[in-house]
Parts: sequence; C-alpha cells; structure tokens
Amino acid sequence: MESNFVDYVKIYCRSGKGGRGSMHLRHVKYNPNGGPDGGDGGKGGSIILRGNHNYWTLLHLKFERHIFAEHGGNGGKDKCHGTDGKDVYIDVPCGTVVYNAETGKYVCDVTYDGQEVLLLKGGRGGLGNFQFRSATNQAPRYAQPGEPMQEMTIILELKLLADVGLVGFPNAGKSTLVSALSNARPKIANYPFTTMEPSLGIVGYRDNQSFVMADIPGIIEGASEGRGLGLRFLRHIERNSLLLFMVPGDTENIFKEYNILLSELRKFNPELLDKHRVLAVTKCDLLDEELIGMLRSELQQQLDAGGEQVPVVFISAVAQQHLDELKDVLWRELNAESNKLAAITTSESIVHRDKDMTLFAAELADEGEDEDIEYVDLEDLEDPEDLEDLEDL
Repeated sequence: MESNFVDYVKIYCRSGKGGRGSMHLRHVKYNPNGGPDGGDGGKGGSIILRGNHNYWTLLHLKFERHIFAEHGGNGGKDKCHGTDGKDVYIDVPCGTVVYNAETGKYVCDVTYDGQEVLLLKGGRGGLGNFQFRSATNQAPRYAQPGEPMQEMTIILELKLLADVGLVGFPNAGKSTLVSALSNARPKIANYPFTTMEPSLGIVGYRDNQSFVMADIPGIIEGASEGRGLGLRFLRHIERNSLLLFMVPGDTENIFKEYNILLSELRKFNPELLDKHRVLAVTKCDLLDEELIGMLRSELQQQLDAGGEQVPVVFISAVAQQHLDELKDVLWRELNAESNKLAAITTSESIVHRDKDMTLFAAELADEGEDEDIEYVDLEDLEDPEDLEDLEDL
C-alpha cells in the first residue's frame, strides 16, 4: 500500500498578471470636453507559502500539479479601478524547503507556524489615461498595460523538525528505541529497511519536559551517492539539533561502523558534522559487563585519539537497560550552551545547498517526479486576455 508520508512534490506555480489601464474619454451630454477618465488596472494575485503546524507531510499537495493565482481586472471608464486578483496561499508543514525545479537553486524555506513567504509576486496593474492628464496633455490617448505574471516550477522538500535524529545502519535498533522511549509505534521486523519512512516520537523527561526524536530509515555505505534509501531521507537529518549514532554491540568493529556513518554524512552535507553527536551502542543485553567495560574503554580511546568529544552510552531497548542514562545524556547535550534548542527554529541554523544537478534527474525519477509538466504558452491562445480556461487545468 502506498504510504501517506509525502515529503517531496513538484508543482508548476504562476502568479497573476496585472490588469491593463483603461484608455477612455468621458462623453456625456452637455459636457463635450469631459476629458480622460480611464481607470487603473488591478494587481495580479501572488503565490504565498504559509507554515501550518497542522500538516506533517506534503500529501495534500501531491496531486496539485498546477497552482494559479488570479489575474488583475482591467480598468474601466469613470475612473473605475480593476479588481485585484486573489492571492493564493499554499499551506505547508514547518520545515519545508523550496527549490527551483529547472536549475536546482534554493529559493526559500518555511520553518515555523504562521510564517508567510512570498514565492511569486503578482504583476502591478497598469495606469489608466486619467493618470497621464496634464496641462499640456489634456486628452491622453494611451494607458499602461499591466505587468506580466511570474511563473516557476518548484520542488517542495520536507525536512523534519526534530531535536534528536537517529543515525545508523539498517537493523541497528532505531525503531525499537523510539518505541521504547515514546508512544510512537514504527514497524519493527528482523530484516533490513523495515523502516521505509521517517517517524517522530515525543520522549518524556523529568518535570514534564520532553523532546522530539526522529527515526530515519537506515543508512548504508554509499547512501550519499544514491544507494539504498539514504539519499532520499538523509535530508531529514539536516534539521535535527542533535545526532544519535546507533551501532549494534555485536558488530565486529564499532568504531569502523561509526566512521562509515560519519563519512556518509560528510559526503552528503559537511555541515552536519558541526552538530553535537552521541554514540549509543545497542543490543548490550547480548554482552556481559566485562566485555562492555573493555569496549567502552577502547571506544573512548579511539574517539579521544581522533579529537572527538562524543559521549558513549551502552543501551538495550528490548531489555530496557540504561535508557534513563541515555535520556540524561541527550538532554544534557541538547541544552548545552553551544547547542541551544531554540537555534533549530532560526534561519541561520541550517545553510541550504543548491541541488547537485548531476544527481538531480535520478532524484526526480526516484521520487516519481520524472514526468514532464505541461506548460501553457499565452502566444498559443486565440485571445490572450481570456484566461479562464487555464483555471480548469
């Protein structure tokens, strides 16, 4: 069954053009020299993005292939002003990023509820000939046309807003940890890539405090180049304030797997390495205390040799071992002076990169957005001023 979690859509947007001004001369009985009375045209509608915390995916926009704003009305006689085109608001979940689908350039992002971002500005209406009257030109026989519309094919990409993001290979125990710490119930099974979509869980802490944890599908070596599911979901890690690396305790070389995960993040976005990190060694119920002590000492030496100040916690989500210790470490790191939670909602907390055009076509195909969007050329219309038929597309 197709998932309702949609974090990637492609839409053709077009703002409204401004209405043309009227070129009209007043003709009334007993006033043969009525003069100009052409009104101004109305402005075209704009396309505006608006953050809405009631949405958590882009599912409501999946089948919105075209979004058009209204055109401004033309000016009329008796200095009648043309009607303004209605603005179109596109409600998106917080954490949505917009890219130009043709160039891959970053356009804008929406990070908090109620935030409004002007995507495409509607054209201004043209001035009527009444505005051009003067002592030396008392009957101007010209008026301004309206400004043209703007159009753009955009990609809306959702990057989940969460405090803690889980990073690990498939079957590292990420979904099990989320289900043990929160009321979230992700699918758990003993095969790779059980988690096919990100999920969020609210983890309760002391004194009625809490933080949000994001379960990201497993990463494999080469994920930054498109292998597995990593390329599709690595973007969700960009918005997390803290990264929790998870490596199973029965792995042959824990530090090597940790470095592979770190390398994939570096290749995808080097700025991810600036985030605070915690290393959790999972499935420690399979290890005895003596072996845990040896692994802890060895890991700490390897991390110190690399100059990394990364806390290490041995946990078992199934056996409920050391989960309180893990929550204490996560809370301490989240509230560290250098890693304030409030920073995740500021525009400076994440630097958006343009799309890599070498992988752009493959990314569109992977998201099911490789089909072409049909564009309407005004020159192909018999009457360019009559655009009502376009609204039915």
